[in-house]
Amino acid sequence: MGAAGSKLEKALGDQFPEGERYFGLENFGNTCYCNSVLQALYFCVPFREQLLEYYSSNKNGADAEDNLLTCLADLFTQISSQKKKTGVIAPKRFVQRLKKQNELFRSYMHQDAHEFLNFLLNELVDILEKEAQAAKNEAETSSPSEKNANGPKNPQANGVQKEPLVTWVHKNFQGILTNETRCLRCETVTARDETFFDLSLDIEQNSSITSCLKNFSSTETLNAEDKFFCDKCCSLQEAQKRMKIKKPPHILVIHLKRFKYIEQLGRYKKLSYRVVFPLELKLSNTVEDADSEYSLFAVVVHVGSGPNHGHYVSLVKSHNHWLFFDDENVEMIDESAVQTFFGSAQEYSSNTDHGYILFYESLVGANNKS
Repeated sequence: MGAAGSKLEKALGDQFPEGERYFGLENFGNTCYCNSVLQALYFCVPFREQLLEYYSSNKNGADAEDNLLTCLADLFTQISSQKKKTGVIAPKRFVQRLKKQNELFRSYMHQDAHEFLNFLLNELVDILEKEAQAAKNEAETSSPSEKNANGPKNPQANGVQKEPLVTWVHKNFQGILTNETRCLRCETVTARDETFFDLSLDIEQNSSITSCLKNFSSTETLNAEDKFFCDKCCSLQEAQKRMKIKKPPHILVIHLKRFKYIEQLGRYKKLSYRVVFPLELKLSNTVEDADSEYSLFAVVVHVGSGPNHGHYVSLVKSHNHWLFFDDENVEMIDESAVQTFFGSAQEYSSNTDHGYILFYESLVGANNKS
C-alpha cells in the first residue's frame, strides 16, 4: 500500500484535507463485507465525531470490558490519530469481537453487508442503553435519600422516564415511518408508527431511487383474505394501506434489495438491475409533504454475479473528493465514475459492480445534530 498511499497523496497534493486520514483496511478472509461498511461509517462525519467523543470521555482504563462499541471506537481513534495521512490498518480486534459476538459472522463464507450494518447499529444502541441504565441505577443507589422510604423509587415511572432512550446512534440514523390504514367503509384512518435505521427498497429494471421510494409509499388495497379489522366497524373490512416517512433521519441509509428468492430455483438470485441513485436526493414521500434534501456520501457496492460469493467495496465522498476503498487499497475516483455502479440495463452484462447500500446525509444537518 506504500506506493498506492503515496499515489493518493500525490493525486490530492495541496488539496489533501487538513487532519483527514485515508486508510485501507486489511481483509481477514472474506471480511470485505465488514471493511466496506466500516469505511462508509467512518466517513459519516457526525457519527464518527460522536463516537470519538464518546470514547475519549468513557475510557475506564484496563477494567473496561471489550464490546463492539469500544472496539469500533478504538479502530476509529487509531485511524484518526495516525501520523501518516494514508496507509493500511488491520481491524483485527473489531473483527475478533464481531465473530465472538455473533456466530453468523464466524465462518469464512461470503456475508451480507446489509445484515452486518443492521446488526452493528442495533448492537451499539443496546450497549449505550445498558450503559445509561447502569449509570441511572448507580445514581439511584448512591443517593438513597428522598422519598424512597415509601412508594416507588421513581416518582415519574409512568411519566417521562418511560420514554425510550435516544442515543447519538438514534440521532444520526433513526427515522420514523407511519403505517396508515383507511377503512373503506367508515373512512377511519388508523396510523401506527415504527422506527427504522434503514429503508429496504424493492427494485425494478431501469428505475431510480425516487421511483423505488414512490413504490415503497404506494397505496395497497386490502381485500379478500387480506381484509383489515376495523375497530370502529368491529369487523373485517376492505381498506387502503400505505407507508409514509413521518420523520426523516439525519443520515438516510437505503438498502436496495438486490437478492431475491426465486421459488422455481429454490434459491436466491442477484438482481443486477440498473437503479439510478442521484448525488442529491429529494425525499418527497414524507407526512409533512415538505421535501427533505439529502446528499450522497457513501455507497457500499456488491461485486459479483451471485448472492453467495463476490466482493464488497465502497465509494466515499470526503471533502468534495470521491474515493474508492477496496480492502487495503484506496484510490481517488472521478465523481462521474459513481454512475458506473448503478447496475446493468441488460440481464447479462460483464459489469457486476452494483450499488447495494446508499448513505445520504441531510442537507439541513446543522439543525439536526443537536
